[in-house]
Amino acid sequence: MLDAEGVAFEYRDYIKEPLGADELRALFSKLGVPVGSLLRSNDKNYKALGLTSHESDEVLIAHIATYPSLMKRPIGVSGSQAVYGRPIENLLTLK
Repeated sequence: MLDAEGVAFEYRDYIKEPLGADELRALFSKLGVPVGSLLRSNDKNYKALGLTSHESDEVLIAHIATYPSLMKRPIGVSGSQAVYGRPIENLLTLK
């Protein structure tokens, strides 16, 4: 969809190249949402860790840095802005 709209982007496979804690803090600052709002509650690690999404942002960031599949995706970033890409059309707001 981004290609069709002529939007240049760079893809990062967050499983192969996980975001560190500092990157996650910066990302969530750009998103302007609590970390718990972008947790995948159906992820096996969410259940194994006994998460509720109400833990502190710092605790959740540490878990996402260790288990990147905990974070919902896609997320688009452009400069100082970021959006959660569900629905996928949200990504077009970063043009």
